[in-house]
Amino acid sequence: MTDREFVPLSIAVLTVSDSRDEKTDKSGKLLIDRLEKAGHTLHEKKIIPDDIYRIRAAVSHWISDDTTQVVLTTGGTGITGRDGTPEAIKPLFDKEINGFGEMFRVISYDSVGPSTLQSRAVAGVANGKFIFCLPGSSGACADGWDQLISPQLDYRTRPCNLVELMPRLLDK
Repeated sequence: MTDREFVPLSIAVLTVSDSRDEKTDKSGKLLIDRLEKAGHTLHEKKIIPDDIYRIRAAVSHWISDDTTQVVLTTGGTGITGRDGTPEAIKPLFDKEINGFGEMFRVISYDSVGPSTLQSRAVAGVANGKFIFCLPGSSGACADGWDQLISPQLDYRTRPCNLVELMPRLLDK
């Protein structure tokens, strides 16, 4: 048990895809469903093509917005073709959370075996906002949210969580 109350966060979701639309975006829908079931609120959702500058522009907008605390992206983290989410997002980081990608690949190994080495899932902090970049598969998004992101975005998680590092949020 914990003596802390849940702190809802405002979370933006970006699907990076050259082929998905609102009807076929299973991963974006999954993340929205999970974050809302956890008690957080959806700030905004977008689908944009896998273009480094469009990805960076969308995420830059959210990290400069005082009402967004977290950004989740899905897609564009592979090693083929136009996959460019890490290249778009990493320059925005004030600090990278290296352990996220490492832990994501460990967790993914149970599902996809050594194919997990093709994932370039990354996370970091930019302007006090946490950014998590997940692969485009709904299974990868479920694993990343359920096992890594959700517990860290829950103020009740002990011994520590990322919400504790959001002083502007907790000062309210």
